[in-house]
Amino acid sequence: MDLKDAQTLSLRAVNELAFQFQKVPGSAIILRYIKSSYQNDPVRSVVELFLFLFFVRYLLAPKYSTQKHNYAKLSEEEVDDLIDDWTPEPLISPQTPLEEAENDKRPVIVGPTGPKCKLSTGRTVTNLGSYNFYNFIANESLKEKAIQTLRTYGVGPCGPPGFYGTQDVHVKTEADIAAHLGTPACIVYAQAFSTISSVIPSFSKRGDIIVVDKGVNYAIRKGIQISRSTVRWYEHNDIADLEQVLKQVTKEQSKKPLTRRFIVTEGMFENTGDTIDLPAIIALKLRYKFRLILDETWSFGVLGRTGRGITEQQNVDASEVDMIIGSLSGSLCAGGGFCAGSDEIVEHQRILAAAYTFSAALPAMLATTASETLNILQTSPEIITQLRENIKAMRLQLDPRSDWVMCTSSLENPLMILVFKPEIVASRGWSNEEQDRVFHDIVEEALANGVLITRLKRMPNATSAKEIGWQVTPALKVCITTGLSRKEIEKAGITIRHAITKIVSKRK
Repeated sequence: MDLKDAQTLSLRAVNELAFQFQKVPGSAIILRYIKSSYQNDPVRSVVELFLFLFFVRYLLAPKYSTQKHNYAKLSEEEVDDLIDDWTPEPLISPQTPLEEAENDKRPVIVGPTGPKCKLSTGRTVTNLGSYNFYNFIANESLKEKAIQTLRTYGVGPCGPPGFYGTQDVHVKTEADIAAHLGTPACIVYAQAFSTISSVIPSFSKRGDIIVVDKGVNYAIRKGIQISRSTVRWYEHNDIADLEQVLKQVTKEQSKKPLTRRFIVTEGMFENTGDTIDLPAIIALKLRYKFRLILDETWSFGVLGRTGRGITEQQNVDASEVDMIIGSLSGSLCAGGGFCAGSDEIVEHQRILAAAYTFSAALPAMLATTASETLNILQTSPEIITQLRENIKAMRLQLDPRSDWVMCTSSLENPLMILVFKPEIVASRGWSNEEQDRVFHDIVEEALANGVLITRLKRMPNATSAKEIGWQVTPALKVCITTGLSRKEIEKAGITIRHAITKIVSKRK
């Protein structure tokens, strides 16, 4: 067969295929589409041909399993032996002798936790162990408002905020908090603890950098752990060390791809009671181009003329802080938490913050209570003045007059942290565990004399090996309230001081 015969045979075969193709229903439409497509955009025709061939190849490709069974097969006897030998780890660690002693003698309150509360033993004691700073528990107007809200909205929304859990009271509470702080927007969470531990991982991811104070609370530590970010610690409340860490991070990252960088700290620290130098931290964050996440769980509602927190106390515009996190369950006597910032920061959390998207919304009763207590702080700042007078009266009975303890809290902090003086610890050679036992005995002695206080509970400390080196100092916690008169505060302070003297004097 010569070349001419081959061309004739090929042409005849093509014509036969074209004739047979034309018999297929819709073939004329396909041919017309191919002709017009090729004339208008030949590149698209090539791409479509490639996709068609790929699709045909994919359909004709052999099936294969994605699961590779590269493990050894065990007999039933071997599996049973392994199961018998396996011992699961306990869900919780065993109790220490101190924890057992506490649980055996733990006081149980019957009824509301007011400034004077009744125990299950029948005794009535002075309550300096709860965060009822402004005695909002006894406010009748708040009770009536809460009851009305409960009858109107029910116990809870039973749904996440992003689905059907958001109610008009939640929107109002967010607007009230934003207006109170002076920020563009605010988002409300259902749990105070989960707020900061959800905000941090919603913005900071693996590869990002977080510079954090060593003295931050447990909720912040969990948020940092969840974020899986690179963490750099600086000494507690040490601005000079913070600047050194920021310099080092900036130098290390100068030749690397750009990452998000955050400074995380508390406005008023839960474990020590002291406050930060906010203007200095803001100056550093602007100089080294970091974002600031400020946890005001313990300073919001307490510091400042109207309780706006550390920003009001130190005359800092709230807009200079990227994210302000606070609690509604402490001084405001409600529940839940919030994060205030720009509109973009708030809307980002409505989609990516785990505690917001996967938790039921805050009960309407608690949202209304938060709005009402904020209004009281704004319209009646004299209650804040009264609280500070009671704080001053208690400090006069404890810090300067006691030979054994000193107060590390700031002057306006109603949560007084009392630690042993360094010379006492050094002379007695007490470890942290021994100090905890002494403070436990002091709490028991104060309770026996009619004053209910507690001690600082130490949570797991380290989220990484580099963090080890700073530990929470054992301490007493004394919560001041406006529900007691100045004379009652002074009497309780004398009782606590005498309990400290009696217990410590017996220890050698």
